[in-house]
Order: sequence, then C-alpha cells, then structure tokens
Amino acid sequence: MTRTAARRLARLVCGLAAALLLPQAGGAAGPAAAGAPAKVLRVAFNSAETGFDPVRISDIYSRTVTAHIFEAPYAYDPLARPAKLRPLTAAALPEHSADHRRWTVKLRPGIHFADHPAFGGRPRELVAQDYVYTFKRFADPANASPVWSTLESLGLVGLAELRQQALDGRRPFAYDQAIDGVHAPDRYTLQFTLREPRPRFASVLAASDVFGAVAREVVERHAGSVAEHPVGTGPFRLRQWRRNSLIVLERNPDFRELHYDAEPAADDAAGQALLARFQGRRLPMVDEVHITVIEEEQPRWLSFLNGQIDAVAGAYGSLPGSFAPTAVPNGRLAPHLARRGITAQRQVNADVVLTYFNMEDPVVGGYTAERVALRRAIGLAMDSRREARLIRRGQAVPAQSIVVPHTTGYDAAFKSENGDHDPVRAKALLDVYGYTDRDGDGWREQPDGAPLRLQLATQPEQIYRQFDEQFRRDMEAIGVRVRFVTGQWPEQLKQARAGRLMMWMLGSSASGPDGQDALQRLHGPQAGGQNLARFRLPAFDAVYERLSALPDGPERDALFLDAKRLSIAYMPYKATVHRVSTDLLHPWVVGYRRPLFWNEWWHRVDIDAAARARAVRE
Repeated sequence: MTRTAARRLARLVCGLAAALLLPQAGGAAGPAAAGAPAKVLRVAFNSAETGFDPVRISDIYSRTVTAHIFEAPYAYDPLARPAKLRPLTAAALPEHSADHRRWTVKLRPGIHFADHPAFGGRPRELVAQDYVYTFKRFADPANASPVWSTLESLGLVGLAELRQQALDGRRPFAYDQAIDGVHAPDRYTLQFTLREPRPRFASVLAASDVFGAVAREVVERHAGSVAEHPVGTGPFRLRQWRRNSLIVLERNPDFRELHYDAEPAADDAAGQALLARFQGRRLPMVDEVHITVIEEEQPRWLSFLNGQIDAVAGAYGSLPGSFAPTAVPNGRLAPHLARRGITAQRQVNADVVLTYFNMEDPVVGGYTAERVALRRAIGLAMDSRREARLIRRGQAVPAQSIVVPHTTGYDAAFKSENGDHDPVRAKALLDVYGYTDRDGDGWREQPDGAPLRLQLATQPEQIYRQFDEQFRRDMEAIGVRVRFVTGQWPEQLKQARAGRLMMWMLGSSASGPDGQDALQRLHGPQAGGQNLARFRLPAFDAVYERLSALPDGPERDALFLDAKRLSIAYMPYKATVHRVSTDLLHPWVVGYRRPLFWNEWWHRVDIDAAARARAVRE
C-alpha cells in the first residue's frame, strides 16, 4: 500500500470509528453523574459475536461480553499467578463431601439483577434457585446448547433424565421438577450431586460467561429473542447492539458495592503495584465499554494508532501479527510507540490453534489405517513453525499437543509428531497406504481410485488468505489438492457443530487451569458440542473418565500423557500453534493485566480522561 493510500485509509477509519465510538448522552448513573464526562473504554473484536444468551454460545467474542454481564458463584483472582479461585456471588469457597460427589455453595444475600420490566418495578434479588434454573436450561433440548455435552459429562444426578423426558416427547422440559443433581435447599444454598467424583468441579462454578445466573422471568418474557436481552447481576448491562458492528455496555446501576481486591504473589512486583494503586476502588471503574467489530488487521491497527480504540488487548483482539515487527521488533516495544506512552504486555496464551478433521467425513474421517495415515500425513505436511514465524510474525509458538500452556497436563518439554514438519515422511505414509497418483496428473487419488480433494472452511479476511495460501502450499508439496470454502465465522461454527464441514481452523482457549478442558474436544459423548471433530474412541473416553475422577498428582499426569498420545496417533485435530499475545495500551488505560483464562477485565481498568484529552490535543 502506498503512503497516500495508507493516509486515506487512516482518515476513513478514524471517521468511522469516531462516528461509532463517541459517547452518547444519558446512560447509567455512576461516577460520571456528578458532571464529569463518562469514562468510556473502547476496544475492538477481530470477529463477530453470535449473541448473548449463555446457553447458546461457544465463541470467545460473545462469551467475553457475557462474562461482564452475568456472574457465576466464583471467579479467578485477577492478579494471582498461578490461578486462584475466589468467591464472586458466593459467600465462601464451596464445601464438598470426602468423595467429591456432593458440593455445597452458600450465596451472599443482597445481590440483585439489573432492573428489567420483567421484574415489575421491584428489585430482584439473586437466589440459589436462579442457578438451578440456569443449569437446567443447558439440558432443555429446545435450547440446542453446544455446552450441553460438557455439562452432561459432569454427571449431575437426574439432569440427563430430565432432558430425556423432553426428548421422548412425554412432556415439555420440566424446569420445576426437583432433581438431586442441582437443587436449592433454601434461598441462599445451592447443592450439586454428581454420579462420579469430580475433584475440580469448583472450576465449573467460575465460568461467568456460561454459567452466570439468568433470571427465569426475563427468559420467559423474551422467548425467542433471549440473546438480545441479557440481564445479569454483573458490573455492566447491554445498552446497544448492532450485530457484527457495535456493542455498547454501560455500568449496571443496580450492581452491588464491590471493591477491587486481589492476592498477587509476594514477589510479583507488577501485581503488587496494581494492588497498591487500586485496592479498595469501587468496581466497575469505567462507565461504558464500546466494542466495535473490525475484522481486518490494518483498519484495526490504524484505529489503535489514531486513538479511536484504547487497547489492542485480550484473546479477542491483541496486536495483529502483521504489525508485530513494527510494533515490537525482537519482542521489545518500538521506541516511537514508547515515546507516546503506549505500554506492552506479552505472554504465551492458554490457548491452541487447531485444524480439525470431521471424523464422519467420507474422505478424511474414520478409524481405518489408511484414513489415520491420511490425517497424519496432512499433519506432517503442515508447517507450524513457518506459520508462527512468518504469518503470525513471531506471535506464536509451535504446539506439540492439544493441551494448552498454564494448565495441568501441559509439559513444555513434551515433544511429539504433532510438532513435526516432515513432508518426506508424509509422502511415504501416503504411498504405503495407497494414496498414489495413478493417472500421472501430479495429484494423488484415494486408495479406491476416487479423486483425493480436501475441502477447508475459511473466512474472507486478509489474514485467512495467508493461512490458506500456506495450507495450499503445504498440501501441493505432497501432491494433495485442496479447495477453500469461504464463509462468515458464526455461520461456519453452526455448520461445524452440525458435522457439515470437512476441515476447519479455529482457536480454543482455556476457561480454567485444568488441562482436561482441552480434552473435551476428543471426548466421544461431547461429539457435536465441544468435540467438533466428532471423535469417538472408547480407549480415549476411558482415559478421560479416569482423569475426571482422580485428584491432581502423578497418576493423573501419566493419564494426560496417554490422552495426548492417543490424540496424536489418531489425529482428529492438528494442533498448530499456541498464540503469543502482545497487548498494547494507550497511556490513559490504567490497571490492565491480561487474565490467564478468558477476558473478564473491562471492569477492573480505569480511564484517565485528562491524559486522553491531552493526547487528542497533541
């Protein structure tokens, strides 16, 4: 792009962003109500959201928003490393039976939902029954929840049976039928009973983005459009939503008095400094959050440089890889950005980028030796190191397995075939199992002589064109043809869940410190849900169930190794890279620290309005 064209694009982006992001009159009462301008945090998503009904979503963009509207009983300490669970709406950490099958949660009285007409003008207190209803919604077949398979695997006593009654058509889903699996003995007590021991069940109760409490009155009032009317107990509420374009959150005026608190390690200087500065501040510290969807990297980067967005941060939109050499050459913040007061934070994420194979597809699916060999050959041909170095501009490290950093089961010393790039071995595998070029046209056929053509789902943005070109190059090197099917991410997610895609690349982020979460993508009972590959292997499922029941320790670590080896041997997923995030923030954004898991941070940062005004003048 020429310098003149770049300037024109910058002016266009600035004009569009300014039109979208200027604070609007009115809004919730808060610190700005005394006459000061509203404190507005402005961020961008690099892909579109799908909606805000927790029972129906699985994408990180929607779940980042819902995590700031709804609240689970627990959350992770924002500064503790390693991760530490702490009460959110609960009054204390959960109690559990000796066998980890019964869990009891006491809720804090006096927490209220954001006001909504469904409540008839009266304050609506959060009670234990709200969580009972929330969990039951995932089992209701009418909601077609992609999270149901995960919840089902936990074995809440009676919940699957309740679902089956509705599936059999004997009666509508019986929300009012009591079950042992999740029930409320009194107004503020919540109890869970599990079929099998689940030592890490408490981590499920820390997922505000999914298991945050919803109010039954609101859901029933907006039947059919719940995704447009999220009402929770969290720090923000939804004020405006233009699909695939703009999301505006505002301070929840009914949010309880909650103050900044954390427990960083004693030797964590940065964490201790944040605690000293913000401890005791009432949350949220900003009045509004404006989220724009800017899918292309260059407009998103220019919007940041021109101050139209305050940060390129979080798993949904950190520094675009194509600009990393300019912004952080050799991993260090560029001097011209440092002079502007911009700061950078860099870490390997608790995530993994995957290319999945539909195990029910007639070309790449199946468990016979030749199909396994095909998937392994494709994996060996894929050059993850080149992807990390050139396309992602050093903003990634090659992955050795599906298990992600910062979680149990991850071992930085573990090496495997998954991390290899070996086209020679890939071609040898294809030759041995009958994927040869019979007609001499330079392309391989299937063992039965039928054409071998791969079909990879992709998105239209420029960055995906780079991924596609590398994949084409890697496949052509082993004599395999590939066709790309372009579509929008939300629609392709629906197709993936329905088993209609042959192959697709996507990212997967950990929601907690247990590495078993990543293995949900291979658990047979979760096929069509978290298990997009529809992988079903009894040997793997047996390992998964043992992992669920065992406490952390050497025996469980050995099972993680078994699980990784089975995954790599059958290759339902090719894990390519773990992304490295470089978060850049303008100097007027204060208090940011990237969470290890998910993205609940908007309510924990402050905006220095005076610093922003000075930057605009300059």
